[in-house]
Amino acid sequence: MDNRLHATTIIAVKRGNTTAIAGDGQVTLGNTVFKSSARKIRRIFDDRIMVGFAGSVADAQTLCDKFESKVRESNGILKRAVIEFAKEWRSDKILRNFEAMMIVADKDYLLVLSGNGEVLEPDEGIAAIGSGGMFAAAAAKALVRNTELDPLTIVKESMKA
Repeated sequence: MDNRLHATTIIAVKRGNTTAIAGDGQVTLGNTVFKSSARKIRRIFDDRIMVGFAGSVADAQTLCDKFESKVRESNGILKRAVIEFAKEWRSDKILRNFEAMMIVADKDYLLVLSGNGEVLEPDEGIAAIGSGGMFAAAAAKALVRNTELDPLTIVKESMKA
């Protein structure tokens, strides 16, 4: 019997001018891992913006597509796109019922977006979402505070938590 915790995890770390994001690819159906190779991280706008999402797969894919259109409308200005997207997500009758969270990042910003219109910029350059996110965030914080590891190594190690 496998007693390991199965939890969706997306983790991002920004350190200096470098940002890395990682995800587990898990799709769960109840307490069962139904699929472990889902694509929950995307690069958009000529690979200048990274998006990671957790929650209902169909909802997250739809939200990611809508977010990408806001990025295009704002000519790649992430903060402007995020604010416009959050307004729409919060006010649209259909979108506001979607169950998902997103992490978005470019060379300047690392932000977390939630369905109730929150846009959060983490203090320590660490963002994590999904049911396993807090485990990965705790590991990332320890590595950021106590090592000089690069963001890619930190997110890879944090996914093992």
